Amino acid sequence: MKASLAIAAIAALAAKASAACWSESQGYPCCSSPNAEVWYTDESGKWGVENNDWCGIPKATACWAADLGYPCCSSTTRVEYTDNSGKWGVENGDWCGIIDGGSSTPDIPDVTPSGEQYTISGNPFSGVEFFINPYYTAEVDGAIAQMSDSSLIAKAEKMKTYSNAIWLDTIKNMQSWLETNLKGAYAQQSGSKKVLTVFVVYDLPGRDCHALASNGELLANDGDLARYKSEYIDVIEGHLKTYNSQPVVLIVEPDSLANLVTNLESTPACADSEKYYLEGHAYLIKKFGVLPHVAMYLDIGHAFWLGWDDNREKAGKVYAKVISSGSPGKVRGFTDNVSNYTPWEDPTLSRGPDTEWNPCPDEKRYLEAMHKDFKAAGISSVYFVSDTSRNGKKVDRKHPGEWCNQTGVGVGARPKASPVSGMDYLDAFYWIKPLGESDGTSDENAERFDGYCGHETAMKPAPEAGQWFQKHFEQGIKNANPPL
Repeated sequence: MKASLAIAAIAALAAKASAACWSESQGYPCCSSPNAEVWYTDESGKWGVENNDWCGIPKATACWAADLGYPCCSSTTRVEYTDNSGKWGVENGDWCGIIDGGSSTPDIPDVTPSGEQYTISGNPFSGVEFFINPYYTAEVDGAIAQMSDSSLIAKAEKMKTYSNAIWLDTIKNMQSWLETNLKGAYAQQSGSKKVLTVFVVYDLPGRDCHALASNGELLANDGDLARYKSEYIDVIEGHLKTYNSQPVVLIVEPDSLANLVTNLESTPACADSEKYYLEGHAYLIKKFGVLPHVAMYLDIGHAFWLGWDDNREKAGKVYAKVISSGSPGKVRGFTDNVSNYTPWEDPTLSRGPDTEWNPCPDEKRYLEAMHKDFKAAGISSVYFVSDTSRNGKKVDRKHPGEWCNQTGVGVGARPKASPVSGMDYLDAFYWIKPLGESDGTSDENAERFDGYCGHETAMKPAPEAGQWFQKHFEQGIKNANPPL
């Protein structure tokens, strides 16, 4: 957004809010922003809460953007930027204000699912189109608006043509994004060609028990476990049952079970979370694992987390127990390297002091070993999806366990089904962690500062986890391997 526009928008807010303050006649002020969270809706309008009291959310009148020197949008509803004045789109190469009905998420297409059951047979990534994440497309458009290098802009434009996962990382985000994108994928389908959508299920109580940068909204207690089941998993299940004529992949709770393998004794928060991780997985496997059009992949960390012989052996027992606890639900397989930077292949590394004697110093060798060990542990379905969103170039980290906003990043192999000859158990390369979204803040005074985000090899300054990190994105597309 142009700086002058943002300043003008703030200056004009009070006048516009007063003009549209319908709730004053009922004894309540109007909210300070038309984008305030809606707590209640009645015949008068939408109500929010500010200063512990009700407030009326201002209604869009004629063309509110005209007060700021810009037209209102005539056709687009795609939100490029949001400030205190409202939601902004772009038409004819200039900003325009989106009138009431615009949204910070894509409009839900006006479609009704057919109800014709689709059944995944084999690799869910094969024989389908990949759904393009509209939120990420908007993020990249925002990044392009900050660029002047034409060659870099061309690379960024290509990023919008590749699929990546949609993260359901809070109850609110799940409510905003799940049905919206299921409907979008359904509307995109034509004839027998199905459109696959990939979601990350990520809201366990006590989430990220060994990290600070992205710990979740639910705490490790019985009350929040009940919320996880009823307000999160059950709602996801309901939407998946409605949109049963299209394939869906679920990447399940990154980092959680890997923490149970390695961090129970060393990290009290992980010991406190163990019960809720196990019960949460059992519950979701029972719910999702019986849906024929849904394939689930449990997260197994990465090569420099569980790659050592003793860790892999213990992992086999933990994951076999978890999968059994969700019977009759089925799990298709496992996902590795989510939000990490370990290269797919690194022939320069071998088992030795440089790798702390890890026999699996890259993701390929890690999956080869895990396939054998998980089969030996009695797990019947052992297939993998490997996250290649940020491992195209060997990063500058001093130790392969460093994970936060690594310098030298490069986007890796493109999303593709069955990408490696001779590895029939590798279902896909896929972009699970969107390049450009921060791993965590480098601000040491921030509540969720994690020491890894302050390491020498972590790019700084960095915003909070999940927020857009322009410099990291630009470096990632410059270093893409294969090149964009």
